[in-house]
Amino acid sequence: MAQETESEEDIPFGYRWNDLVRCKEGEQFDFYRRQLVVLGTRATETVRTIFANPTSLLRHAESLATLVSKIDELDWYNAKREGLGDLYEGLLEKNANEKKSGAGQYFTPRPLIEAIVSVMQPRVDEVIHDPAAGTGGFLVVANDYAKKNQSSPEGGPQFVGIELVQDTHRLLLMNAILHGMDGSFLLDDSLSAEGARRIPPADVILTNPPFGNKRGGGLPGRRDLPFPTTNKQLAFLQHVYLGLKPGGRAAVVVPDSVLFEDNIGQQVRRDLMERCNLHTILRLPDGIFYASVTTNVLFFHQDNRGTQGSWVYDMRSNMPAFGKRTPLLRDHFAEFEAAYGPVSDGSINRIDQGEDGRFRYFTRETIEQRKFNLAFSWLRDERRGSNEATSDPDEIAAQIRLLLDGALDELDQLTELVLSVDGRREPIP
Repeated sequence: MAQETESEEDIPFGYRWNDLVRCKEGEQFDFYRRQLVVLGTRATETVRTIFANPTSLLRHAESLATLVSKIDELDWYNAKREGLGDLYEGLLEKNANEKKSGAGQYFTPRPLIEAIVSVMQPRVDEVIHDPAAGTGGFLVVANDYAKKNQSSPEGGPQFVGIELVQDTHRLLLMNAILHGMDGSFLLDDSLSAEGARRIPPADVILTNPPFGNKRGGGLPGRRDLPFPTTNKQLAFLQHVYLGLKPGGRAAVVVPDSVLFEDNIGQQVRRDLMERCNLHTILRLPDGIFYASVTTNVLFFHQDNRGTQGSWVYDMRSNMPAFGKRTPLLRDHFAEFEAAYGPVSDGSINRIDQGEDGRFRYFTRETIEQRKFNLAFSWLRDERRGSNEATSDPDEIAAQIRLLLDGALDELDQLTELVLSVDGRREPIP
């Protein structure tokens, strides 16, 4: 990629692509292993980060020779014309969709990202942040949207992407390089005190945080969160609304539990609605995510006047369960985008469609009467009672994994009931 994008100044001389291609038979495999070490220690900071602690699944010289030869034969002219960044994104999505678990479990579908970015309307002069960036899907689409819809001598937005997992962070960096994105793409934990110090206030935050509880480490290290919790999505939601600039806006993907969970969940929702205008909630269809978790998107902007009422769009009732057999397409979001309206804060051209429609408005008084339970549902779902259970073995395995993760999370919470006192571990009274 460095050779094709004419950026080989980042690669140490003597350890570039053509140096690998031209190696004599019998020397290439040893050179390649040495090359990985050099790239992880002696290149520019970005390249060192990508190749940090390198490992390779290649065990035989013949396999490496075949791979290098096939890559060198690729039609790079047409590949560049189509866009190396787009090709790379396609590979990442294909990889996630084919995984039995792990990355495919919560991979955010591109049509959903595009719909969210379209209504949020990021601009080239803004700081755009994703505290759980993954491979950078939200940031890449925001970059494309901003550049396509506005021109600026500076060239594009400033991005801040945080990713906790090193292998995923490598993919994030590659994505940023191939799309020509400027900013900070950090290997860190947004819910740690150190990670938070590295994150500037943002104009726009777009994110799909990980679901579940913080494992093995107790409460987040953030002391600025109003409501400390092991629940990662509630902690991330607080991170988002605290991290916005005055007037900044955000879109956050959350599981259903965030809308109705009692105790800290209720307190977080109340705090969000005191600090921000939570103007829109999108109930997403079943099957959006690999592990069959039902989800929503919260749209809000920083406004000291708080939330006077919220609009809810039901895209779940009487919709197909999306998955391998029924792929989610951008066209599926067309009615939502039209109902959302032409401005990012959703403040104009909105119509309550009534009890038979998908778009409804609920006043702050109604929300308070419900004790800030935001899980609104009013349409009769004709599918309920029909047998729509999945028979896909991969999805069944993912659901089992999710249940096991939940059980382990409960065990982790039990360990929180133990304190260290003078070197002894004793239960909390």
